[in-house]
Amino acid sequence: MVQLWLIAFGAGAASALLVATVASGSAIALPLFYLAPLPILIVGLGWSQVAALVAGSAAAVALALAFGLELMLAYVAGVGLPAYVLAYLALMARQDAPDGPLVWFPVGRIVLAAAVLGCLAVAALIPLVAGSIEDYQAALRTLFQAMLSADPATPADADTARLIDLLVTVMPPAAALITMVTQIGNLWIAAHVARMSGRLMRPWPDLAAITVPQGTVALLAGAFIGASLSSGFIGLVCELLGATLVMALAFIGLATLHWITRGAGGRTLVLGTVWIAALALGWPFALLAVLGAIETLFGIRRRFRRGGTGGPPAANEA
Repeated sequence: MVQLWLIAFGAGAASALLVATVASGSAIALPLFYLAPLPILIVGLGWSQVAALVAGSAAAVALALAFGLELMLAYVAGVGLPAYVLAYLALMARQDAPDGPLVWFPVGRIVLAAAVLGCLAVAALIPLVAGSIEDYQAALRTLFQAMLSADPATPADADTARLIDLLVTVMPPAAALITMVTQIGNLWIAAHVARMSGRLMRPWPDLAAITVPQGTVALLAGAFIGASLSSGFIGLVCELLGATLVMALAFIGLATLHWITRGAGGRTLVLGTVWIAALALGWPFALLAVLGAIETLFGIRRRFRRGGTGGPPAANEA
């Protein structure tokens, strides 16, 4: 038990240090900040969700003592709490019969949970920046004007003003997306670390077979409708949720491509091209989300028998 506490406190210290690098202002600070959930997830998957909770709490307390309450709240909302929830869900299982196998929480629903957590993280941080959506947008506009204008006191020209308006609109959904994707990426890395060390408590899933409930598509449509009809905080939350749900369906689209190309010639070239194009350009994720929505509603993968047999072991899948 003492060893568990020491490991958890060590992971919390590592996570807090990764967040604290932002204060240095160095070029490597931002990538290190995005790795802040990793220690929490490693101890969560390798030891227990209790260790993840202790690690996240220790990191939050350390940041509060060193940098104040605001950074602690930002850490809890954007790093610590999502990491703990994802570790908890990854280790959740049920046993339908006394002697039956464990049925683990589906990976697709973990992705869906990450989408919701990414939305809630950004929504929870808005009150730390401003008291209203209008004040929040004004603060973003002031920040971008200071970044893009040679003289912040001088009004921006028409082109710069349009760019600033675009950035103010895009920034909150982009922040929710980044929170979601970094949490999922860190979860994947942590699971690999735990598996290589022999401490991963659940079997490695077939990532090409992940699914989300059909209601996800309806929820996405509702988020888009809510964003178009609502204003203020409700409208912004709908925008955040819509952005993260699009990414969740894009992951289903990627899984579908991995499934249907199993055993096909040129598979590596096709998948490599899709991944590189999506990461480099961004907009292919929207097409992948459409594919993911079609798969979720109609089950494309069921039509490809080679996806179920003859493919590589699940642990070899990306």
